[in-house]
Formats: sequence, C-alpha cells, structure tokens
Amino acid sequence: MTLVADIHEAHGATFETRGGIEVVSHYGRPERTHRAVRNGVGVIEHGYGVVVVEGEDRVDYVDNAVTNTVPDEDGEGVYALLLDPDGRIETEMYVYNAGERLLIFTPRDRAEPLVEEWRSKTFLQRVKLRDASDEFGVFGVHGPQSTEKVASILSGAGAPEPELSFVRGSIGGELGVTVVASDNPTGEEGYDVICRAKDAEDVLDALLFYGNPSVPVGYQTWDSLTAEAGTPLFESELRGNLPNVVGVRNALDFDKGCFVGQEVVSKVENRGRPSRRLVGFRADDLPDAGAEVSADGESVGTVTRAVESPMLESPIGFALVDYGLDADDLEVAVGDDRVGATRESLPFVEGSAVSARLPTYPGEN
Repeated sequence: MTLVADIHEAHGATFETRGGIEVVSHYGRPERTHRAVRNGVGVIEHGYGVVVVEGEDRVDYVDNAVTNTVPDEDGEGVYALLLDPDGRIETEMYVYNAGERLLIFTPRDRAEPLVEEWRSKTFLQRVKLRDASDEFGVFGVHGPQSTEKVASILSGAGAPEPELSFVRGSIGGELGVTVVASDNPTGEEGYDVICRAKDAEDVLDALLFYGNPSVPVGYQTWDSLTAEAGTPLFESELRGNLPNVVGVRNALDFDKGCFVGQEVVSKVENRGRPSRRLVGFRADDLPDAGAEVSADGESVGTVTRAVESPMLESPIGFALVDYGLDADDLEVAVGDDRVGATRESLPFVEGSAVSARLPTYPGEN
C-alpha cells in the first residue's frame, strides 16, 4: 500500500491495485500530467518490492542466478532478469551494491517469492536474505528538468551519473536519501530517490514543493510515458517471454558465467534471431492487450499493451509479431472489428534521454 496516501488524496488521487498493492492510478486529467512531465518534471511513488541480501557470498550468489553481472563496487547498479530453466522471464530487477549489502528492487509481488526461492538454494553459501519492502520508500523523478530538480534539493552530493549509479545525501540536511540515476524508462532524464519508510511523507513533500515545482504522477501516466519511450514493462511485455524475444539486451551479459536459463538464451542468440520480436504500432482505435495483429489477412502476432498517446494524439502500442515480418501496414482487432494500424519505429516520442530498455536485436544498432 502507498506510504503517503494522505498526500496523494490531497492532490485528488484515484487509486488502483497493481502487483497486489494499492498505487496511485491518476490525479485527474492524466494526459495533462503526461505533458507536464515531458516539458518539466514529475514525481511518482513506485510500488517496488525490496530484497536485502547480506553475507560474505552475497555478490557471487546473486550473480550466479541473474542474467547480468552484479557490480562489486559500492555505488553501482545493474538491470537484470531472473529466468526459469526454459529461459523465460520470471522477474525483472535492479540490483544495487550498497557496500555490505545488495539491495534488489523487484515488482512488489515478486519480492517474497524471490526470498523464499533463494533461501531454499543457499546451501553452504554465506548469504542472508530478507524481504525489506516495508522499510523503504521509492520515488521516481522524471522529466527534462529532473537533474535540476534533484540538484536543487540534494545536500552533500551532486546528481549521480552514469545510469544506475547512486549517491547518498540528504534533503534539508535532515532527511537521509539515496539518489539513483535511472535508466530513463520514460525517455526523459530521471532519478529514483530512496528513503526510509518513516521519512516518505516528508521526502515526497520536498520533491513536490522544494526548488523547481513538479507534478505528482500516477501509474496511468507512467504507462503512457513508458509506451511513448518504447520501454517494455514487466507485466505486459516481459513476463513469461524469452529476453531475446522482447529485445531487452541491456539485461544480458553473454560473457559472464552460467545463470539459470542461460543455455536456452545463448542457443537463441547463437541462432541469430528469435522466432518473434517486439514492435511498435500506431492504430486508428485503441485495442486491448491480447488483440490479434494481422498483415495481408494473415495473423502475425498479438498486442501486449496499447495506450492513448498524449503527444501523438492517437493510440499506440506494442505487439509481439513474427520476427521476419516486414509489412508496415497492419490491422488490429478492436472488439469484433479490425482497424488499420501502422508499424512504427521506437521510440514513438524522442525526449531528453533514451530508454536503456529500448528493444534491440542482433545486427541492429
């Protein structure tokens, strides 16, 4: 559940449930909020689950499980995936080396199962794991003015760089925070501000009102911002798919040692291309997730997510389609009808930064 419901309600928030917890859906007129982020800066409360990994073998243990190389230096992070033995994505995660411990940020409903699964496999390794989701607040700060915003309120440190590195500082000299340079999921400069749960209300108040003004953002706006940026999301695009298929190559390190599902992922990589790929489309009407996509009268894939784009003023979305599809003129099912759609390159909208999760495939820049 949100840590700062009173502040959200004061801004007119409407709530919804995602990943088993209550989050802000929107504050009214989400398309207006969307444009405010594209032109300035917005703040969202993220509903992350947080897993703490401690012990002498913490880095090696997590590194052996996930798809990317876990950093061994304090202040560094990485985006990674946990796969099943068939190479399909079980969860996404950000892994941060915080000195004597690793902090792992996952979808909230994946934190407890992750701890239980890894505890059952520690054997002789010197590792301690716990679900610390209730101990932290995490706020995303995104927009072309986000760097200026963070710099104006952060004491004791400058804004971190490069992506997924972090610094420790304070707000007003009293509220201890960790600020992470994001991997730009909205297509804009961005940061995650991490604090103790008991400080969450004061931190959000500072992020909204100290320094340059910012707007509060809900998950409905998050959906449209990330879609325009070409960022695949866990629930709609990633979960249950091979990472090769959804093009999240930034989460893979093919030069590291073994990880769960590596054999399948490497086999697909060595083959040169997967059977399907993730593409963007623009449509005449808004389809539902799971809607059929066709070209020249033949079924070629399914919609994973579609939203109304405030910047393009039309429906846009992602679809998993046959890898070799070269047609640009498509049709998508909307109810009992089929409407015209056009395949579009990603991102749909260019902002102040490029999403690190932009789908890429072998042989492409």
